[in-house]
Amino acid sequence: MTLRPADADTGVRFIRTDIKNSRPVRALVQNVSDTTLSTSIIQDGVQVATVEHLMSGLWGLGIDNLLVELSGEEVPIMDGSAAPFVNLIRSVGIQELPAAKKLLRITRKIKVSQGEAWASLSPYGGFKAAYTFVKEHPVYRRYPKYAELDFAHNSYINDVSRARSFGEVEELAQAHAINRCLGSSLENAVGIDGQGVMNSGGLRYEDEFVKHKLLDAIGDLYLLGRPVIGAFEGYMSGHALNNKLARALLRVDDAWELVTADEQKVNGEAAAVSFV
Repeated sequence: MTLRPADADTGVRFIRTDIKNSRPVRALVQNVSDTTLSTSIIQDGVQVATVEHLMSGLWGLGIDNLLVELSGEEVPIMDGSAAPFVNLIRSVGIQELPAAKKLLRITRKIKVSQGEAWASLSPYGGFKAAYTFVKEHPVYRRYPKYAELDFAHNSYINDVSRARSFGEVEELAQAHAINRCLGSSLENAVGIDGQGVMNSGGLRYEDEFVKHKLLDAIGDLYLLGRPVIGAFEGYMSGHALNNKLARALLRVDDAWELVTADEQKVNGEAAAVSFV
């Protein structure tokens, strides 16, 4: 994977260098093609898989425009979190472009559900995210099930970016059966067995499980093409419901509006996001 600077108002685009003359795939909700255990996007028949961790990291760094070149279908999993992407981008620096940053402000609540699970976006002066992780397993019961972060006060880099993908060893065969998680290991995920966390270093955060769910949700929501000004809350939701929520939002014209960062400040609302 190679990340290259892009012009203002071009958004995040992926290009498959392994496919001759392929056109860029825009990182947009409308292009989401699969949400089974990860989020994939497709455009003009060209697919890019597992975009959510990179998209989450780009949101955390405030990057609006980027060209991502990939030599294969899937974004590298790295360590299962967004931290490697964040660290590599910070090491080379970020350029501010001569154009106003555009934000998507939530103006009324939108909620979607599937069974017991649900996800919502509500009006809020900045951006905050909350999640409740519910799964019956003796190991998960030892750790916090709820997290809420207001990014005017919390740091994405310090508090969220290092949260890794996780899963139960006994579920791996089922994932392999549908051609997913084929390269899973303790180097790119937190493994759970009947006794506890299998990774020698343990968890990076006490609430790493629920924080990874927030990391995923932030990446999925960034496929709206703009940073959200509002409050996200999820209850047992995953990639499918996150995408369903974003699509539902776009269908309701009076539930959102585009504003510039300057307009948000003029309205006297705190749109601040802490990136460090």
